[in-house]
Amino acid sequence: MRSRAAPTEDPPDLAAALRWRRFRFPDTLYRHAALLTVLVVIAYGVERLDIDLERLPGVLGRMGSTLAQRYFPPNLAHIAQADYLHAVFETLQMSYLATVVGVLLAIPLAWVASANVSPSPRLGYPLARLFIMACRSVHEMIWTILLVAVLGFGMLPGVVALTLFCIGFAGKLFAEAIEAIDAGPVDAMRATGAGRTQIFVFAVLPQVRVAWTGTTIYTWDVVFRAATIVGFFGAGGMGWYLRESVQRIASQDVAAILLSIILVVLVAELVSAWLRKRIAEAIA
Repeated sequence: MRSRAAPTEDPPDLAAALRWRRFRFPDTLYRHAALLTVLVVIAYGVERLDIDLERLPGVLGRMGSTLAQRYFPPNLAHIAQADYLHAVFETLQMSYLATVVGVLLAIPLAWVASANVSPSPRLGYPLARLFIMACRSVHEMIWTILLVAVLGFGMLPGVVALTLFCIGFAGKLFAEAIEAIDAGPVDAMRATGAGRTQIFVFAVLPQVRVAWTGTTIYTWDVVFRAATIVGFFGAGGMGWYLRESVQRIASQDVAAILLSIILVVLVAELVSAWLRKRIAEAIA
């Protein structure tokens, strides 16, 4: 029996030379044109805004000297007062209440604003999308300024402003999680004649509960950071003390308050990370 010789392979250099490749000239031209356009726009913006680039190299040195002369040492006794500690507790309460109310309102809105399972595709879907987009488009600081003008100073405008922010933030992420689910269970329940509420409870929620849990914790983290500042515009909490110290030009008090805000936000970040880990372990 005649043995067949194994086919010889081409050398690596020859194989690479013979391999088909797409001609890259147009793509390269477009890429370089886009890069050139970006650079031209940046140069135009720097020139139009009259940005003095010669001042940038020494900005860190000037910032360090300013902090050392005006803000050091921080007046830690100022943040050790009982009134300020009560303001920290108020900030925690404000962020917690806004997150709970905002998430509870964002859940039905996200359901209606989901293109695949919306109970009202023609009317409810665009209205829910519009409301979520409106809440997300306006910054929480702007909401606070508007609500303080309407409701007056205090915790109420801060809670309402953060709730609107939470609806816009969590509502969008909730709706996107719903739209990314597997359509199989939804179609199966529709085929059996299940109602829209039953489909949402038994086919949608089991698929999004993990994503929604992580989104809720992250939302509280973001809302808490915003709650430390909204008081600067009259909504109470830690931000109110920051505003009062800035108006008095008490730089050392401002430094102490900023350090306390950083510390509290760091603790909140550690707590949220711990909660996400525990919930992920419990679900797994």
